[in-house]
Amino acid sequence: MAEPETIARADSAPPGSFERDTAVRVIERAPARTLLEADVSPAWRAGRGPHGGYLAAMLLRALAQSVEEASRAARSLTIHFARAPQPGPVSIATATEREGRSLSTLSARMEQDGALIALALSAFSRPWSGPELAEAQMPDVAPPDPERRPGGLVEHGAPPFTQNIVLQPRIGGLPFTDSEQPMESGGWLGLAEPRPVDAAALAFYSDALIPSPFMRTRRVGPAPTLDLTVHFCTPTPREPSPDPLELCLVHTRASLLHEGFFVEDGTIWATDGTLLAQSRQLAILMHPAIG
Repeated sequence: MAEPETIARADSAPPGSFERDTAVRVIERAPARTLLEADVSPAWRAGRGPHGGYLAAMLLRALAQSVEEASRAARSLTIHFARAPQPGPVSIATATEREGRSLSTLSARMEQDGALIALALSAFSRPWSGPELAEAQMPDVAPPDPERRPGGLVEHGAPPFTQNIVLQPRIGGLPFTDSEQPMESGGWLGLAEPRPVDAAALAFYSDALIPSPFMRTRRVGPAPTLDLTVHFCTPTPREPSPDPLELCLVHTRASLLHEGFFVEDGTIWATDGTLLAQSRQLAILMHPAIG
């Protein structure tokens, strides 16, 4: 077994550092196979376990380390979450299922103490030539506030991981008010740690807002994600020198809550109106939601 290779490890990073806490280490490489390890940090807890978007970012970084051709950007990530891990080491085994001339299909399996945590499928690809069409429009909201104020949500009952983000609400009302408002939320979102927006950050953002049905519920309850898919519309970082303080506009909405399950659709936008990612997740609202 090869000596562990540290990937993007930042030992001097502050507590709750996204860069440090999503770092993966390559333990062994073989043809079309890579074994990695990582450490689940307690700083990203949400409800009964780590935040799903946090684990998604970790898995994506492991998959990116397994792609042989660096020019192939992340295009799609789908994760099924089996159970919540405890803080501590996890192993991630990745496999290149197919390596085409332009597109790579990979899988990943995250385990802790031999127990399955999550399964992932992903696609990485070079750009393809073709027509450029865009009908999606960024929500019309006020621009980000000049001052970035991380944290501050925990004191209002938000889960611990929110101490590591900057959130400026723009869409949706107050949660847990039992009103007839739409099941949607949105706002300018970023990491407390200055860091250019990349695919790992977008994977995290896709699951970082309050669950949309909470806009119609009377009380707080767990809403674990069963599966999460993120489609990356634009390779990131987008510029040679991206702004590490940039916030993204994240908008999520649900239209049906039935038998405890709901599907939430999301979009993530850059400040200039570029659509960066689209997402969809299936989650469970584990308490009486309406009525």
